[in-house]
Amino acid sequence: MKSAEIVSVGEELLAGMIADTNAQFLGGILPELGILHRRRQTVGDDLPAIVSALNLALSRSDVVFTIGGLGPTEDDLTRLAIAEVMGVGLETDAAAIERLQALFRSRKIAWTERQARQAQKPTGAFFVENPNGTAPGLICPVRGKFIIALPGPRGEFQPMINGPVREFLSENIVGGAIASKVLRTCGIGEGLLERELGDLIDSKNPTIAPYAGLGEVKLRIVATAESQQSADALLLQFETLVRDKVGGHIYGEGSCELESAVLALLQSRDQTLGVCESMTGGGLAQRLTATPGASAAFVGGLVAYQLSTKTTLAGITDTSAPVSAEMAIKLAEAAREKLGSTYGVGITGNAGPTSDVGDKPVGLVYVAMSGPDGTTVEEHQFRGIREDIRRRATQVALLMLWRSVK
Repeated sequence: MKSAEIVSVGEELLAGMIADTNAQFLGGILPELGILHRRRQTVGDDLPAIVSALNLALSRSDVVFTIGGLGPTEDDLTRLAIAEVMGVGLETDAAAIERLQALFRSRKIAWTERQARQAQKPTGAFFVENPNGTAPGLICPVRGKFIIALPGPRGEFQPMINGPVREFLSENIVGGAIASKVLRTCGIGEGLLERELGDLIDSKNPTIAPYAGLGEVKLRIVATAESQQSADALLLQFETLVRDKVGGHIYGEGSCELESAVLALLQSRDQTLGVCESMTGGGLAQRLTATPGASAAFVGGLVAYQLSTKTTLAGITDTSAPVSAEMAIKLAEAAREKLGSTYGVGITGNAGPTSDVGDKPVGLVYVAMSGPDGTTVEEHQFRGIREDIRRRATQVALLMLWRSVK
């Protein structure tokens, strides 16, 4: 299997001013292509540092991706660094100059000679078209390997990866055909999931790899074969084995989120959902309404944060135990009654960072669900920062719904 390494360039990354979401995105694409991604480096806008990072990456990987440093300013040094690694100079491409100038004219932006830096490339390299920006990418052959340089803005980076770069990798790096799928599970930890999968976890082709997140575990399956038909068949056969072992925990595939799966189940049964949240402050409603078409099943929500609003909004007269199973039940039943929904969910707890509810520890959460078969409540003790606790609480609520409705 071919290997890849990512070198991200930019002082803003080192300073923590922005998150390296491009490297995260690319890291998710590479397994789909059957390319092994083992390492990432981040360097500042320093020519010797970039050259050193590239040489190190080339010494241990078949293809190296650079992200950033392709703009028109003096601190955009990626082209120059690649040329030094290749042992060649930079050349200006006349056709690229014409394209840039035409783009600037169409946008009614004044042209400066500095912009011409973006039309430079190391001798022997070729451009990757950038449909949404001015700086083209580069594909650079180096000692039987490749450096692929891409711009930093996400709106430019992602279309280039999903378009011409993916095509180049499929034809020149991978060889053969690849089929991949991500299965999404909930209600089971990574360790127990691996145990349930048994010998499948050690399979070499297809491969299966678990990725734990907040309240769920993703299973990525990748199959390789000489033809696409064979790869697809191998993937389907292996997926069947996986579902036979852990299918009860699989709620969706690919980019499907648990809230989308829950809403789809509710809609298929012509059922509805309302929520009444305290600790999560509308976080569950936000997750639900972020799903297109949510209104087909989601009625709405109440945020009863202070004790007084638990009375005025939810109609709860006894608020003496704001963090308790009893309060979660009252919130769930209030949501169902006041919003006229098939199901109601109530969430209360202490997300921290300090406790303002007496002896209730940070991370203590109660989630209740009221439905046609009655009301149930769960107690959880979560660890982590405030936002992690709040996110886990909404995940538990969705998991309770999914188990009840599926």
